[in-house]
Amino acid sequence: MSTATQTNDRIPATVITGFLGSGKTTLVNRILHENHGKKIAVIVNEFGEISIDGQLVIRDEQAELVEFNNGCLCCTVRGDLIETLERLQERAGELEGILIETTGLADPAPVASTFFVADDVKSRIRLDAFVTMVDAVNLETNLNQSPEAVEQVAFSDVVLVNKIDVASPEQVKSAEATVRRINPLARIHFTANAEIDLGHVINVGAFDLVQKLDVDPGFLDDHEHEHDPAVGSFILEETRPIDLNRFSLWLNEVAQTRGQDLYRTKGIFHARGFKERVVFQSVRMLTTMRMDRPWTDDEPRVSQFVVIGKNLDRDAFADGFARCVAG
Repeated sequence: MSTATQTNDRIPATVITGFLGSGKTTLVNRILHENHGKKIAVIVNEFGEISIDGQLVIRDEQAELVEFNNGCLCCTVRGDLIETLERLQERAGELEGILIETTGLADPAPVASTFFVADDVKSRIRLDAFVTMVDAVNLETNLNQSPEAVEQVAFSDVVLVNKIDVASPEQVKSAEATVRRINPLARIHFTANAEIDLGHVINVGAFDLVQKLDVDPGFLDDHEHEHDPAVGSFILEETRPIDLNRFSLWLNEVAQTRGQDLYRTKGIFHARGFKERVVFQSVRMLTTMRMDRPWTDDEPRVSQFVVIGKNLDRDAFADGFARCVAG
């Protein structure tokens, strides 16, 4: 069998990276929502105790969802990823693609090496591309605060400069120049709400092992990745309905005082006056809120609010969130 035939027979895997709140889950949902008719496995890894992003991934009969929220794929649950990929490779005749959404704090190199350290994986699964989402509004701040954000851009094959609908022209131009400076070989596309022709991100054959080894000769080595111990996450839960006005005022006050340390918040709320689940997301000072599907009769109406940041006081956040309960 020729090398070309072997490559074509292997399942293509696309790894979607990007710092917290850059739009990774939105891109995954766009891929799943497209009428491509392909059977795709989706692996979602989340930095937190509860998988909010996993709940927001569109369930599709053509897709299989695997969630990891007990650690980061680049370190603590890397073995779980290998095990999952080995299980998926047994379905090589059925699956037509694998999507892996990493946490916003993942180092991409250890994730990439996973596809080459296990013989069963590399014989049946082909690492197709690292697609990195960057937030055009907050890129410079993210890069300055997080070495992982820099590594994600540097290691990427395809970069989507996202949120150009809310960024100024100067911010978009600056983001492009920054990406070019860090990674001059990456293919760059500009997106709003992660909307892009899937031909630019799926089965593009962009990952080049030789090129990656030229940039980082030791990236296949089995080395430990350590996250900044000051960066962490916690989840707050509340069974009583939340008053969204109180919540918005409280979080705005927190963002004004702790904005540089508050990287990301997200949640699904049981809110007063709404039959639907309310999905809330914020990235630093930019917030969005939307209605999701209605609550079903057999599911508990519980608000789950995830906070990710640096040197954050969980008790202080818990007190503030409790004051947002509808009176």
